[in-house]
Amino acid sequence: MLETNDVGQTIRFYENVLGFSCSGKFPDDGHPTWASLCRDGIEIMFSARNEHRAETAAFAQAVLTGSLYLKTDDVDALWEQIKDKVTIEYPIESFAYGMREFAMRDCNGYLLQFGQELSETEVPADDDAE
Repeated sequence: MLETNDVGQTIRFYENVLGFSCSGKFPDDGHPTWASLCRDGIEIMFSARNEHRAETAAFAQAVLTGSLYLKTDDVDALWEQIKDKVTIEYPIESFAYGMREFAMRDCNGYLLQFGQELSETEVPADDDAE
């Protein structure tokens, strides 16, 4: 469950840019405070910030010390679909640890990494990574 300042904006971003579907939201009156977004077996839930928590006021932006790492079967196709629509943290690349991946920021500032496992023959040597 990730917090956001605007659940409706987050729903639109995940649907229109990343191809997710909203599988549920509450309330359903146009100003949701909670939503569940799904794509290819992945579910991410978002909620409005809790006004009653003292630390909420201090964080206007997303606060996450890591990233969400999402595995996909065709990372190159996903890269082509969204690379010009999002803020890229690092472009698509094949890494010596056996993954082809890229990273982007969502509309809230959360870091999303998308990756696909490489076959043994596709793994670059440390000095050959693109």
